[in-house]
Amino acid sequence: MDTEAFFEDMPFASLLGIDVTECADGHAEGRLEMTEELSWNEDRLMAHGGVTFTLADTVGGAALVSEVDQPVPTIDMRIDYLNAGTGDLYAEADVLRCGSDVGVVDVDVYAEDDDTLIADARGVYKTG
Repeated sequence: MDTEAFFEDMPFASLLGIDVTECADGHAEGRLEMTEELSWNEDRLMAHGGVTFTLADTVGGAALVSEVDQPVPTIDMRIDYLNAGTGDLYAEADVLRCGSDVGVVDVDVYAEDDDTLIADARGVYKTG
């Protein structure tokens, strides 16, 4: 499977502008340029929670895809929002468990300008 092409061609991630920048050996990284259309606040650029969630979910899935070399549908994801995302965001994900039926991935989302932790998430994905 061409992992890079898979994530470049994912319609919803493309719509939001998510770019998976690294994806190998159970680790993935990605970024998102914050725009007015992705903000929940019309007076100030602040990432909508769904945007932060989608970045975490996409990068988490990419980390697991790097291990199993196939698409991994999301079964469940839990996210804690810790700070407002007021600029560009990036995420880092690491596989905790890669089983024959499910995989578990931890994801951290940061503000690109000062590395503030915006959210942390744990995703469960179908591997088999």
